[in-house]
Amino acid sequence: MRSAIVLMILAVSAIAQDQPAVTAPACGPQKINFDVQVDESQHTLGQPEPGKARVYFVEDLGEVNCSLNCVRVKIGLDGAWVGASRYNSYFSVSVAPGEHHVCANPQSRFALGRLVALAHFTAEAGKTYYFRTRIFGAENQGLIDLEPIDSDQGKYLVASYPLSVSTPKR
Repeated sequence: MRSAIVLMILAVSAIAQDQPAVTAPACGPQKINFDVQVDESQHTLGQPEPGKARVYFVEDLGEVNCSLNCVRVKIGLDGAWVGASRYNSYFSVSVAPGEHHVCANPQSRFALGRLVALAHFTAEAGKTYYFRTRIFGAENQGLIDLEPIDSDQGKYLVASYPLSVSTPKR
């Protein structure tokens, strides 16, 4: 009986070690998740606020049949979560000029939640930047990609996809 208890403790310890916390400085606290709704009426590009830059984050999964359980992707900026998207949608934030660090992390209770993609950029006042997140997977493999994209591609995707409206879960 003692051997079984010891084995269970070791197994739980090994599982806990196999699931590292998201510790990248660009990400926010691991336990924060978002409710995400999409607004089909929004397809407009906003202008940067005076003295700031605008950054668009587009979740681009391509053609996939994803009913109610689409993966949500949380976006962190300089150590705080700024929003989330789900299944072919976008949102944008305003940022001050300077260097910024971006984190993309699937919001998932499963192994996908351990995936992290990182990028950085230097924002200039009055400019607009676009980043695309994509999730790739197979039976035993998952990958998240976060990449800056050309403004023509970014404008096209924003015009094609609905706006994600996210609120932190309580």
